[in-house]
Parts: sequence; structure tokens; C-alpha cells
Amino acid sequence: MPKQPLADLAFATQAIHVGQAAEPTTGATIVPIFATSTYTQLGIGEHRGFDYSRTNNPTRQALERQLAALEAGEFGIAFASGMAATTAVLNLLSAGDHVVVSEDLYGGSYRLFTKVLPRYGLTFTFVDMRNPAAVSQALRPETKMIWVETPTNPLLNLVDIKAIVGMRKSGQVLVVDNTFATPYFQQPLGLGADIVVHSTTKYIGGHSDVVGGVVISNNPDLAATVRFHQNACGAVPSPFDAWLTMRGAKTLALRMREHATNALAVASALAKRDDIESVNYPGLPSHPQHALARAQMQGFGGMLSFTMRGNFDRVKAVVKATRLFSLAESLGGVESLMCHPATMTHGSIPQQERESRGITDRLLRLSVGIEAADDLIADITTALDTYPPG
Repeated sequence: MPKQPLADLAFATQAIHVGQAAEPTTGATIVPIFATSTYTQLGIGEHRGFDYSRTNNPTRQALERQLAALEAGEFGIAFASGMAATTAVLNLLSAGDHVVVSEDLYGGSYRLFTKVLPRYGLTFTFVDMRNPAAVSQALRPETKMIWVETPTNPLLNLVDIKAIVGMRKSGQVLVVDNTFATPYFQQPLGLGADIVVHSTTKYIGGHSDVVGGVVISNNPDLAATVRFHQNACGAVPSPFDAWLTMRGAKTLALRMREHATNALAVASALAKRDDIESVNYPGLPSHPQHALARAQMQGFGGMLSFTMRGNFDRVKAVVKATRLFSLAESLGGVESLMCHPATMTHGSIPQQERESRGITDRLLRLSVGIEAADDLIADITTALDTYPPG
């Protein structure tokens, strides 16, 4: 008797079981790492669903099914990095097409959209998507895509996905980068988005030991085109990377609950300090879009940013004084990380443009890990107290 499908099960259950059936030949409970580049075929035009590992691989296929289920999506397409996934989605477009983009977004995406893709005839308009009317005003007859980050990187602004869906015209693809929120706290496909993109390097992998990306959709035509580019361009994860990401995703629900609990505790502690100018965290009632966060998300995530009082010398001293927050690129691992966006993740954005958005030299971004919250608060508090504003 065939087993029942798993779509009716809870998120945490699907993370462990979807795509994870026992390997049929040996009965291995955990999906093996299929370290093969090619597959012996039964005859001309006869194979078991696999012919070459750039095109498909059993380990990667298991990961794609797992991650699609977590986003309540039908199709998952895995890539070697988040930027590879982003590039594949932009390959849906042709020369002359126009894209409306969140003004506050990851610096790597900004670099791709301003330094690489314009050479191929694509144009981009960056708008403050906190105001949905700004999106409507930016739409043109040649607009074929709307690219949304929510929450945004690094200022933790929110975009009302349903509002953008309501103003989207026929033929325009709505893409949401859901890396910060993760599918545990936000599912854009259910709100009307066409495509979801993740850097699986971050929370989905969750242990800072693997780089990857994924594209998820319920639209078979869009998914087929993205999968064609996955194969044609070849930026696929190795079987080992797929296996690591799959293993990390199994504990996503557990980790995200702890990340969010700790981030709220750290954000609340920072918000009480006179030497902190502002704290950006959707879970704080003081956040301008707190009500939207409560309506659109099921939790507030593990990311926050804050602007310090004082000068850049104070910032440099504080980041060297922490014991638990490591100064590093990336985010979403079990360990706590501190980032200086102006010189790290968003250094590719021109200074004047960067600062006009609020990404100043005094802004720090925290990826709050799953250590004990009291230890994290003590760590950042001690560093700030040791170097007060001059």
C-alpha cells in the first residue's frame, strides 16, 4: 500500500521527512551522498531518471523536494550559491526588460543588478518598498519583474507582499528573497508571490559550513525555465553540499525559534541604552512596521541592526571587544556574528547612496545565534560599556 503524502503535516515534520525516504537499494535511513558524475544507462534512451549529475543527482533532488515543501511550493531548484539562484531567476528576462527592486537589499544583489546585468540590456529601478505606491509609480510597460526583500538587509524594513501582489500587472513576475525570514517565519508563495529565493548558506544550512541557494515556485512554466538554466549554466551544488544543506534544514524549526527569542532579547537590551541611536528589529513594538510583521510573519527572525552614537573609532573598538559576536560576513549560523555593512556586505554600494539609505559607518548588523541569551547580552553590553561615546 503506498504511503500517504506528507503535505498535511507540520513544518518541523516535513523538514525531516519530505524527500528523505529510505534509500531503496540498501534501506539507508539517511539519504546518501551520491558522489557520481554519471550514471550507467540501461540502453539508448533508457535510464533510471538520472544521466549526468549537472542535470540531476539523487542527493540534490532530495534537497530540492525538502525545501520546496517548507515553502509550500511544488518545484525546488537548488544552486551552488544564493547569487547563482538569483542569477538564474534573472535569466527569465530578456534584453529590454525592466525590474523594480527593493531599495534596501543585499549588496551582492545590488552589484549584480547594477554592474553585471545592465550589460545584457536589463534595466533596474530601486524604490523604497515600504511605500507600495512607490512600486506602482515605478512600473513601466516593459516591467517584467518585481524583486522584493523582506525583511531587508541590513535595515530590517518590511515590504507588504500582499500589497505588491495587488498592484502587479499581468506578465510581471513577483520574486521574494526570503533569506532573512526563512520559510519557518514567512511563506511568500502563500501570499501571492511567484518565486521565492533563498541563500541556503544562511539559516537553512544553519551551521556556516556550506554555501548554496534555492529557487522555489508553484508556477510550472517559471520553474521549468529556471531548471533549464540550472542545467544549461551549471551552477549546481555538489552532492556533499546538498547533503549538508539538507541536514541543516531538518533542524530549521528548532533553530529559528531560538534565534528569534535571542534576537528579541538582544534588541530589547540595546533599545534601552542611551548610547544607541536606533535599533532595527521587527519584533520591537517601536519598529515602524511592527504591525505588518505581526500580520505577514509568524515570527520576527534572528537578524537585527543598530546605529551607535559616537564616531567610527568607537565602532571599530566595539567590534574588537566582543568575545562571542565574531566579526564576519554571512549570517544565519548557530553562532552569533557581527557585520559592518558599510565596509563588508554593502561595500559595493556607492557611499553617498549607501548613507542616504541609512547604512552609515555607525551601523552594525547582528546575526544572533542560539547561545544563551544572557551571555550574548553581557557580551555586547560589556563591549559598549568599555568604549562609550567620545
